[in-house]
Amino acid sequence: MNGPESGGPPEPIAKRRDHVHNYGDVLRADPYFWLNNRDDPQVIEYLEEENEYTKLILDSTKNLQAELFEEIKNRIKQDDSSCPIPWKDFVYYTRFELGSEYAKFYRRGKNELINNEELLFDVPAMSAGYDFFDFDQGDVSPNQNLIIFSTDTQGRGLRTIQIFDIKNRKTLNDRVESIDGGHAWCSDNKTFFYTRQDPETLRSFQVWKHRLGCSADNDVLVYEEKDETFYCYVYTSSSGKYVIIGSSQTLTDEYRFIDSSEPNSEFKLFDQRVRGLEYDVDHVGGLFYIRTNFEAENFRLMSATEKQTSRSKWKEVLPHREGIYLNDFEVFQEFIVLEDQENGLIKLRVINQKGETIDEIDFGEPTYTAWIDVNLESKTDWVRYGFSSLKTPEALYEYNLRTKEIRTLKKETILCDYDPNDYVTERHLVVSRDGTTVPMSVIYKSDKFCKDGGFPLLLYAYGAYGYNSEPSFNSTRISLLDRGFAYAIAHVRGGQEMGRSWYDAGKLMNKKNTFYDFIDCAEYLITNKYTSNKKLCASGASAGGLLMGFVVNERPELFTSVIADVPWVDCVTTMLDHSIPLTTSEFDEWGDPSVKEVFEYMLSYSPYDNIKSVNYPNILVTTGFNDSQVQYWEPAKWVARLRSKKTDNNLLLLKTNFDSGHGGASGRHDKYRELAMEYAFLIHSVPVK
Repeated sequence: MNGPESGGPPEPIAKRRDHVHNYGDVLRADPYFWLNNRDDPQVIEYLEEENEYTKLILDSTKNLQAELFEEIKNRIKQDDSSCPIPWKDFVYYTRFELGSEYAKFYRRGKNELINNEELLFDVPAMSAGYDFFDFDQGDVSPNQNLIIFSTDTQGRGLRTIQIFDIKNRKTLNDRVESIDGGHAWCSDNKTFFYTRQDPETLRSFQVWKHRLGCSADNDVLVYEEKDETFYCYVYTSSSGKYVIIGSSQTLTDEYRFIDSSEPNSEFKLFDQRVRGLEYDVDHVGGLFYIRTNFEAENFRLMSATEKQTSRSKWKEVLPHREGIYLNDFEVFQEFIVLEDQENGLIKLRVINQKGETIDEIDFGEPTYTAWIDVNLESKTDWVRYGFSSLKTPEALYEYNLRTKEIRTLKKETILCDYDPNDYVTERHLVVSRDGTTVPMSVIYKSDKFCKDGGFPLLLYAYGAYGYNSEPSFNSTRISLLDRGFAYAIAHVRGGQEMGRSWYDAGKLMNKKNTFYDFIDCAEYLITNKYTSNKKLCASGASAGGLLMGFVVNERPELFTSVIADVPWVDCVTTMLDHSIPLTTSEFDEWGDPSVKEVFEYMLSYSPYDNIKSVNYPNILVTTGFNDSQVQYWEPAKWVARLRSKKTDNNLLLLKTNFDSGHGGASGRHDKYRELAMEYAFLIHSVPVK
């Protein structure tokens, strides 16, 4: 893989057009601002030139890409089914057929001895003729005769809702277009609510009511969120008794509800919004349950009666616990199951509400992830949960809340003789520059990797929005591990692995902690001879792509190759433009740059604004043309400016998927091909011993 200096194809050079952003007394030249126009033929031409250049540069890896694709595909059971989820009279599940890009959706009665399987959605057939097709089976009606489903054929998050009549085997004429896909049935089986987006910003800001058989033109607006920093959504409580509207932003939540049997009633306010008050609401067994940060940094669990829902009437079910963050909970007849985050690991605990005892499920590995799985029925003694680690494939279990018996429901099948005992997982605690201890998870194959500084390692992180980078299994990663790579996850600040304070320490005016944690983890790996700066690779996506942009500007000599997927790299320009999707709702995550202090801080780390005339690593950048979360022009502008300034002959590649959005290709095999290209880029740019 050689660039133009080595006789390869010439690099695409984006045209420069004068454009200056003026904020106060700060002028920012942006010669590639013109790329911010998806209808301009010259923009399409430039992106296509970049795609062709990437294809030519990676041409020598065609055989390797094909080999990687076959490896990845052949490890995965092609005709696999999901574990059936019980609800009322049926169980619901999906099944992939050999060679299919999409799963089919089914249901059957709970008696396994009776073969009464019903095909609900033949998604492979539905997707025919579409380059991108995202399908979601939504809510089943209370009488189990109807299903709301939605589709997105562009990847921009604008979905179409339709209704499938199971009994009569037909799709009804009801059709609601250009919405975000959220919906909730009423108990009359004739009325449902859905959320609609602002056509320009794509902020979900309205909830509408639809009655079957009526035109969407006659739908009724029942709620509008007028604060542009909030978005709204709608759902049915676990009990099915209430339809609940939520309105949220980063730091504040507010809810309204109606009895599901009274679809024409006015939504009642659950509790008045107060800035900084966060809470989730569900209803089970005659009570509302509230997970909240009210006087509880790491959240606690409260309850409220149906008639008195204001905060002053909440009763404590589980107190705040220092150092233990309450991720999630599930309420059963006599038990509550907690999903806690403690010391960087998930803990699943069971509260016996009568005896107030707490039991914990033991997982027996040093680094792993676990979760409460889908439990739609509260009148049961069994709770479903999942488990996975860097070397252990995903498994689904049931735990008996009374007897503590554990039974296996399903284990992910990994073909091609995969043996987890061939791999080593480690958990490290890295002391960062400010003295904070940062967890890091590592995996490698014992007979392929040696800690002598001579082997490649791929370091990944995300670090934003309080999302955890869980050390879970990924069968595609085996293709790197079996070729002598190690893989590591830096659990940097900005996630919530170490509790709520971990998140707070990696956002707003603390954002640089995320970046420096990653750099310090990279240096730790080099110092301890897991790799060297000649072999160290890095990857991140979206907000993790922002992280990649910062570290290659700050410490380009630390890394040899970097992958930035859908990277958010022009953060100042985006956050100053309120017309761009997600901007206003994220001021509490990143800050509002119309405030001078915030502007200066954000500008100091913005990857696009801080490109230097230095040697950069090999860099592969991907983007989706229809991406509504990180607009395609951010990666495109970043690559164009990098080309104009960098002083090295290393690779700089941009790949635009014209048919996808933020999540990449929609079909499972197409996703494998994208990943095979990325792995081939790493393997060829970082030769293994």
